[in-house]
Amino acid sequence: MQTLNQDLKEKKFRRVYLLFGDEPFLTGSYKKRFREAITEGDTMNYNYFEGKAPDIKEIISLADTMPFFAERRLLLIDGSGFFKSASEELFNYLPSLPETTCMIFCETEVDKRSRLYKRVKELGYAAELKKQSPAELSKWALGLLARDGKKITKQLMEYFLDRTGDDMENIRSELEKLVCYTMGRDTITKEDVEAVGSVHVTNRIFELVSAAVSGNLKKAMDLYEDLLTLKEPPMRILFLIARQFNQLLQVKELNAAGSDKTGIAARLKVPPFAAGRLLSQAKAFSREQLLGYVKLCVELEEAVKTGHLADRLAVELLITSSLQKTEGVKV
Repeated sequence: MQTLNQDLKEKKFRRVYLLFGDEPFLTGSYKKRFREAITEGDTMNYNYFEGKAPDIKEIISLADTMPFFAERRLLLIDGSGFFKSASEELFNYLPSLPETTCMIFCETEVDKRSRLYKRVKELGYAAELKKQSPAELSKWALGLLARDGKKITKQLMEYFLDRTGDDMENIRSELEKLVCYTMGRDTITKEDVEAVGSVHVTNRIFELVSAAVSGNLKKAMDLYEDLLTLKEPPMRILFLIARQFNQLLQVKELNAAGSDKTGIAARLKVPPFAAGRLLSQAKAFSREQLLGYVKLCVELEEAVKTGHLADRLAVELLITSSLQKTEGVKV
């Protein structure tokens, strides 16, 4: 991202860029910034293609067209799939792309072995925009708050990110709510975060598992009903509970091997605050119990997929079996 930021700052644009990865917020942000920097709001010298396999001949024709009363023409090609299936015509054309044209490809999936990918790297720049680490998210969020004159402690930022999850668009939205809520004050408190912040689905799953293993069936089922009300599909809830037990098993094994909260956070790529909660929750189980729950999740998922069990009932069985702290039940 440093290279992209430098190009934008200096307004020295390469002829071709590829933006790809699993963080759509970053892709969307750079698309917007490049469009604003290159076209400055001009629509006459801007062309946008969206969807699989756009017309290559039209792209080439527009790329060869001189910009009208401007330095550059911008072609933004979104989700073409060209970097997974061969496009010889485009591969052969790119070396002759005029200096007056900037072509930007945005893709979710890319085959780095493809000739087109290597061509873009040779002639321009390919930027992989990945999910950000907890430290990177914290630094970014702190920067957004600082722009609005807000202060927050490192520990509270960890707590905030644990509630929001790692989706950058969701984090940005939650920060905007916090800024508005604390208008007139420069310091954000835990009470502020809890007053206006939305709890991420994975955080609700954590609470659901905690309620189940502590014997609070009513709270566990209420949380399950809340997730259903939020339109979360039962199979996704089952997947998230399974992931939670998998994480707890990893935490149990890492802790037994001598890893502390900081080491566990680094291995699992979660904030230290979340690692601490997982470590605390993992102590409620033996390794054998966690293995049993992981196995049970697999059995229930298979039962649903083969039509032997309804998806909602499968989740309810998992919740009630957690109450019993058994090593698994037969489906």
